Amino acid sequence: MKFRLFHIKKLDIFIIKAFLKNFMATFFICLFIFIMQLLWMWIDDFVDKGLDMSIVAKFFVLGSVSLVSKALPLAILLAALMTFGSLGEKFELLAIKAAGIPLIRVILPLVICCTFLGGVSFCFQNFVTPVAQVKLLKMMYSIKQTSPESDIIEKIFYNKLEGYSIYVNNKNPETGVLYDVTIYDMSAGFEKTNILVSDSAVIKNTADERHMILSLFSGEQFSNLEEQNFDKKNTPYRRESFTRKDVIIETGGGFEIKDADFINTRADGKNMKRLEKDIDSLKISNDSIGRENLKFIKRNNYKDNIVFNQEDSTMMLNENIYWMNVDSIYNSATQKSKLMWKRDALRNVTSLKSTYDINNKIIHQLDKDLNKHQIFWWEKITLSLGCIIFLLIGAPLGSIVRKGGLGYPIIISVATFILYYIFETSGSKMASEGVWKIWFGSWLSTMILAPLGFFFTYQANKDSGILKNDAIKNFFMKLLGISEKRHIAIKEVIIDTPDYEMCHADLKEIYNITRRYKMDNRLKRLPSIKKVFLNEKDDTLYSLNEKIENSVEILSNSRYRGIIVQLNEIPRLAIRPILSPFKKRWKNILLLVILPINIFIYIRSIRFRIKLLIDLTKVETKTREIIKIIEKEKLININK
Repeated sequence: MKFRLFHIKKLDIFIIKAFLKNFMATFFICLFIFIMQLLWMWIDDFVDKGLDMSIVAKFFVLGSVSLVSKALPLAILLAALMTFGSLGEKFELLAIKAAGIPLIRVILPLVICCTFLGGVSFCFQNFVTPVAQVKLLKMMYSIKQTSPESDIIEKIFYNKLEGYSIYVNNKNPETGVLYDVTIYDMSAGFEKTNILVSDSAVIKNTADERHMILSLFSGEQFSNLEEQNFDKKNTPYRRESFTRKDVIIETGGGFEIKDADFINTRADGKNMKRLEKDIDSLKISNDSIGRENLKFIKRNNYKDNIVFNQEDSTMMLNENIYWMNVDSIYNSATQKSKLMWKRDALRNVTSLKSTYDINNKIIHQLDKDLNKHQIFWWEKITLSLGCIIFLLIGAPLGSIVRKGGLGYPIIISVATFILYYIFETSGSKMASEGVWKIWFGSWLSTMILAPLGFFFTYQANKDSGILKNDAIKNFFMKLLGISEKRHIAIKEVIIDTPDYEMCHADLKEIYNITRRYKMDNRLKRLPSIKKVFLNEKDDTLYSLNEKIENSVEILSNSRYRGIIVQLNEIPRLAIRPILSPFKKRWKNILLLVILPINIFIYIRSIRFRIKLLIDLTKVETKTREIIKIIEKEKLININK
């Protein structure tokens, strides 16, 4: 007993060492992939900004810290696949199982290890990631605002550059091109002002960020030749036309983190304690705004202010207790008064509708902000649990696939993570929009992947052949209705020579049954719904298939090449696909009433009926050929 405990302890250390070795490599690979994705998102804001290398390095550091919690589950999945795939490929896992140690016991130390990693991930998300996320967003906001044209507003003079005043009539926010530009250059003094006018312009910074290059296209420059004086009525000037002109303006340079307090209110920049506090505040604030909006709607609702009397077409206003006949007042009014009333009513309704729409958008945005706070609160828990769930998916799959290295594991990891990302993104999107419950949208990916992990663990623990090459091949062959071809070879030594007279009679019977079955079942026509969903057995087809296989097995001992060639051409009949999907009648009836599924099953049945018709025609042709060969080679007494 002591020896066994010592053996298990050594095994645990061996498994953990192998896993951590792969985990360290896969973690940095996954983190690098996420950082490249982040860089690809912000790459346009880095171009032509003249940023120092320290700023770029800080971006990568903050980006890495903010993405650690997302890279951990994927790294664990990939490391588990590589570890157990390598153990299975080297037959080490087989030796461990032969020693009487189940797979669950082998995975147990990694479950404890990944539980610890999940706790680290939770603490990291709660205390480190929010701070890094806020700093990263502020840096990216500052980098975005570093662009010189970002501060320039259309049709307003820009006077932040000393000695220059810039006026832009229009600008393209995507390309940064300025149109109809006018520049007042007063750097040499007000008396020597230069005026530059151009059709378009482009602004960029120099590498040291201390100067701004303003490239003007298709314009003119006006320069005073003498100092401008109020006593002089006329001042001579020079006019110059240009196709392109570069103006260098000193800016002082230096990248600075701009004040962006609005980023601090984002949900992804808060820990759980602050999220809980803000969620309560947002709920109270949203409820008060909603109540005020409800009061406004009731106050401006005609139905609440007016009581109608249907008998004499009169109405009474709640504020003023008196009756009036609306129809008589309207009919006795002048055409001008009627038109004025209609216009006033239309204006009031339009104004109310606009107010309702604006309030609705405000409330929707407030609810969306509240939902995001709740989603990020749950995300800190689900991402931590993802470390264990991805282990329960990766370890069993690695032991089933038994392929080490990076090839096969990367394919499975990417496919699994894409599945996780689709459900996680869809759930968060629907929950933030208020379509789904917050808890359901936040836990959707976990609720789908957790059973998948337990299923793979169960299959791997009982040495299932799922996801092996042969199992995958057989699955797709059954799904597509592809029969496996026969591979019968001529035997050099034959012990049991076929009884050709009996085979001749059996082949004739197979030929006749095949022809009769084709005519009776009319396989060329569309099947009835009863045959598709309630045809639970077909004794004739089962009997025919059994006779074909027995005859093929007996004749496979023949020494005649012609017979062997024809036997290889006889297809294996796929009987089950043309019958009801389930053997139990109530399950087939249930499928019959489910609209999308019953259409798919019906179309599938048509495809397999056509295949069965082709296979039966081949059986008919090949049995006739074998009968001719037996008669031609005089293997039986025909006259008998």
